[in-house]
Amino acid sequence: MHRETCFGKVLTCAALAALSVTTLAIAPADARRRAQPDGASQSALVPLDSIDASIVLDMRYATARNFTGAPVPGYEAPACWLRPEVAKALSRVQADLAAADPPLSLKVFDCYRPERSVRSFMRWAASKEDGASRHYYPQIARSSLIPSGYIARASTHSRGIAVDLTITRRGGAGDANSKGGTSGEQETRPCTEAAPMGGELDMGTSFDCFDTRSHTSAGGLSAEQRQARDTLRRAMARRGFENYPREWWHFTYPAADDGRSFDVPVR
Repeated sequence: MHRETCFGKVLTCAALAALSVTTLAIAPADARRRAQPDGASQSALVPLDSIDASIVLDMRYATARNFTGAPVPGYEAPACWLRPEVAKALSRVQADLAAADPPLSLKVFDCYRPERSVRSFMRWAASKEDGASRHYYPQIARSSLIPSGYIARASTHSRGIAVDLTITRRGGAGDANSKGGTSGEQETRPCTEAAPMGGELDMGTSFDCFDTRSHTSAGGLSAEQRQARDTLRRAMARRGFENYPREWWHFTYPAADDGRSFDVPVR
């Protein structure tokens, strides 16, 4: 997610200017209304649903259902953009899960993240506690999130090579594509006690839980929760993804890393 250290190159101002995006006009028949990058950025970032529309999208940072308690600057549309190679590899994972018994599906929470969004995380972490999203970090003060390494100044998400996701069962509520997040009231129980939603497998914590229980190999999990994490990790590793050990939901695809980061908003 946002805790790993970014060591890649930052684009020049000229290169960033060439990567400006606009919202494409979509035919009314296309109910999905895909938002996607244009021009020079189209070869670098592509919408995941243009590669595999079967993957469930629940793009949390375009909504208030995230650890900041509000839509995050830079996420102007609930769309998942990734490097083409990453999107294709993710589609291969999806095909593997669909062939499982019972069939499963990926459910994505975050993909490409503009650098401006990362900076907004830093501002939020340094701001005064308001309690609005305390359930995402029940055991630690907001002022300690940066020094404790839970929020960092840069992220591999900004390179378009990282994705935050879980596994959901097919054929139920979790199989419905929900780009803007699931309906109903926001979950307010501590993230370490949150029940899985929309057909998701029980991973032991919710997404974006700032707690040691979110570590992929954390102790104290039930046999079901351990099996769910192992299923996700193995499925992703089979197709070239690497897990971030402090977050069971975060994976990167190193083969697509050319060192470039982006700061174009998701529109």
